[in-house]
Amino acid sequence: MNEFPLPGGIGVSHLRAYDWEAEDGVCGGSPHLHLACTEAYVVTAGRGAVQTLSVGGYAETSLEAGVIAWFAPGTVHRMVQGGGLRVTVLMQNSGLPEAGDAVFTFPPEVLADAEAYAGAAALPKTDEAAKRRRDLAVRGYLPLREALLDGDPEPLRTFHRAAVALVSPKIGDWVPRWQAGALKAAELTGAHLKALADGDGSHLDQSGVRVATPSNPDGYGMCGRRAEYDIPGVTSPHGEDALDQEGRQR
Repeated sequence: MNEFPLPGGIGVSHLRAYDWEAEDGVCGGSPHLHLACTEAYVVTAGRGAVQTLSVGGYAETSLEAGVIAWFAPGTVHRMVQGGGLRVTVLMQNSGLPEAGDAVFTFPPEVLADAEAYAGAAALPKTDEAAKRRRDLAVRGYLPLREALLDGDPEPLRTFHRAAVALVSPKIGDWVPRWQAGALKAAELTGAHLKALADGDGSHLDQSGVRVATPSNPDGYGMCGRRAEYDIPGVTSPHGEDALDQEGRQR
């Protein structure tokens, strides 16, 4: 593992929210959730919103430059384009989302069939493919939202159970990724604190700046066009791991 990952072993990417109109007249991304990772949006330009579904209900949070919004695992989120919306995404446990810690709100019949889900979630290579994936996720999302607006969280809980069933077979792969990433980053801080308490500052000899530039500056993310980074030992490259996440499941 790279001994100097991003702080906390997080992942980072940049999004330009999709401006394609969905069946409900809203322009934006594909609704989905994460099961083990908290995600944060740091809004850098434009305006828009994030629609969220949780057992506490439906909410729509305005986004504009300077706003930071974050959501815990289990929160369905849908980025809404309002005009030039650009967001820097900070993702807990870098490597886990690339390994599949995300489930789209596809209709129940798709969620119930792992093979059908994998085909529908496959990493898009064209605008049309990205639109199809987004539209299918919106089709399953709207009934969940309507139920919450009626005060019924059970359909969302049913979706949570279906999402857990889809990702459960992957957990054996997630644990070593977390251990080598976010956990090791935290343990490194512990080692530094112990060394400092002992009067040992030898780790300061390893100081210096590390730089990363976008390796895939115009890919297709769940919410918009996505610029991502390959940071060895932390963020999985946009390749086999990304395909595993998006195709056999972002």
